[in-house]
Amino acid sequence: MLPFARVAILGLGLIGSSVARGVRASMPSVALSGYDADPQVRETARAIDLVDDVADTAGAAVIDADLVILCVPVGAMGGLAAEFADDLPAEAIVSDVGSCKASVVEALTAALPGATIVPAHPVAGTENSGPEAGFAALFHKRWCIVTPAPDAPQVAVERVSEFWRRLGADVEIMEPEHHDRVLAVTSHLPHLIAYTIVGTASDLEEVTSSEVIKYSAGGFRDFTRIAASDPTMWRDVFLANKDAVLDMLQRFSEDLSELQRAIRWGKGDQLFETFTRTRAVRRSIIEQGQDDARPDFGRSDH
Repeated sequence: MLPFARVAILGLGLIGSSVARGVRASMPSVALSGYDADPQVRETARAIDLVDDVADTAGAAVIDADLVILCVPVGAMGGLAAEFADDLPAEAIVSDVGSCKASVVEALTAALPGATIVPAHPVAGTENSGPEAGFAALFHKRWCIVTPAPDAPQVAVERVSEFWRRLGADVEIMEPEHHDRVLAVTSHLPHLIAYTIVGTASDLEEVTSSEVIKYSAGGFRDFTRIAASDPTMWRDVFLANKDAVLDMLQRFSEDLSELQRAIRWGKGDQLFETFTRTRAVRRSIIEQGQDDARPDFGRSDH
């Protein structure tokens, strides 16, 4: 039995369009409605037949839904929820895909008093955006972290979890605050570092832009991929998860200072020990199927 019969997807970018394609592939009998605040995105979604019905308002999209998924930047969650609050069916479950959870629980609870709210975070994505960037396999063998509000019924949590399992994801249940601390290390801080390194390279007056691009080694290329991510989404992430990000950034700064001193004073043993320890983390990620073990990450552009 399918966990939901009628799903509304609000926000038809990379994640929203991938959810739609995943539902079409794995749960073809589910009725899909969609909405996006951008008229051009709505037009594109209609042109590519992304969902069964593209609505012109959020309220019209949710009116018959038993699952509503908000696929918008975390800073826009509360405002969007308020737009459809009066049209939300009493039995519907409201979820999302944001990478900050405590702020989302707070925003959705405030905007939708009495609603059943079960936030989720599929830990998957690419640097591309827009309704044509999505693909059905985006969530296959990726984690989806479900972070229910404290009073969410267990049956609702299980229905949302099963929905993500049907899309190919492995599901973990986690408290919202704990999720935010974990993701501050594994996602948010790496993005902040990538934005900084790419920005530093572009600011160096003695290195021309053409040289930065021409001589980009693998490491810098990886950073540019991350730094190409959607600026609106990541602005909202850092503001919404400010406390956890600042805490992890302080720890990172202290560790970076330690390495700086080791380099300055020629402490090769300390550098070697640190680099050896971090290799073990990489091996664990590969062993758990979260990345590619091929040389140079499987790149073919040597």
